[in-house]
Amino acid sequence: MKYGLTNEDLLVFGKYDASEVEVSDPALKNYINLNPKVVPHTHGRHANTPFAKQNVFIVERLINKVMRKEHNTGKKMLAYSIVKEAFEIVAKKTKKNPIQILVDAIINAGPREEVVRLKYGGIAVPKSVDTSSSRRVDIALRNIAEGARRAAFKSKRSIAACLADELIAAANNESRSYAVAKKEEIERVAKSAR
Repeated sequence: MKYGLTNEDLLVFGKYDASEVEVSDPALKNYINLNPKVVPHTHGRHANTPFAKQNVFIVERLINKVMRKEHNTGKKMLAYSIVKEAFEIVAKKTKKNPIQILVDAIINAGPREEVVRLKYGGIAVPKSVDTSSSRRVDIALRNIAEGARRAAFKSKRSIAACLADELIAAANNESRSYAVAKKEEIERVAKSAR
């Protein structure tokens, strides 16, 4: 019991327990926040503080990423219902906790190294650098949401079904996942620039 709330009050979408989720990657343990909120909505209070987004619950960060681009911009309740429906589909298909699937998808979809451009006397030289853990989580979430959006665009399938498929594919580290394919592409370019 925390702040007078029972464990049932802190279940994500009233169904899923975040306390049983394990983060298997030690580098991302401090950057994936699994402290559930009654309502996953922080009103942007972490927006202008450096490194504060690691204090935002991971499901809310996914909701915020789904809220990007044209039709969903600023419509948090729409994004909330999309993620809620996607979690129900994930739970039905995998028989696992969807938050665990989300965490596994983030671990598999975050690139470990990427390329920066260094200028040497007027010429740009690509250089491979390690990606910070915070950026790995950001890129993974962005690519998962982008992959779902691209799959649903001009398609009969709903965005929630596409998001569920993207999460499951990324959690299983399958190359058909947009996020995992992007990660492999970034790492392949970085490897050639070592």
